[in-house]
Amino acid sequence: MYSKFIKFLSIVTLLLISISTARSEGFTYSIGNFDHSDDKKKAAMFQLDYDSDRKLFGSPIGDFKPVIGFLLTEDKAKYGYAGVRIDYKLANNSILISPSFTPGVYGKGDGKDLGHAIEFKSQVRAALNLSPTANIGISYSHISNASLGNKNPGANNYSIGFQKNF
Repeated sequence: MYSKFIKFLSIVTLLLISISTARSEGFTYSIGNFDHSDDKKKAAMFQLDYDSDRKLFGSPIGDFKPVIGFLLTEDKAKYGYAGVRIDYKLANNSILISPSFTPGVYGKGDGKDLGHAIEFKSQVRAALNLSPTANIGISYSHISNASLGNKNPGANNYSIGFQKNF
């Protein structure tokens, strides 16, 4: 089942890349493993983010920019979110490090019960620029309800992604 799901997500990713509109600043298409640290509930996942270059506000640690997205797992769990990220460009702008924080709404489907519908995702993404309009990277994230629910098992996730700017 895992390999069929990955094949399906790969096809969806290619289709999304090909039909993206010229208005978009940057979409990141990712596939990976949801809750890799729980052998009983880990699942393949697909994640789509839209990263805007619009500065929301500046701070001593960097400019906060909006990010919005969703993820789906092979177990029909889904998580929609919106939040902020900061971009750090290194090595003559060839490497991008982007930590983000995105609160959102989670539905477990047939997947892991995270204890509450409101969840918070902390993520860090490291990417290598392939061209001025594309990069490839890896991400690690943790989703948690911050003890809003009676239980808070959390989910640790990793993925590989491709970002295309238009």
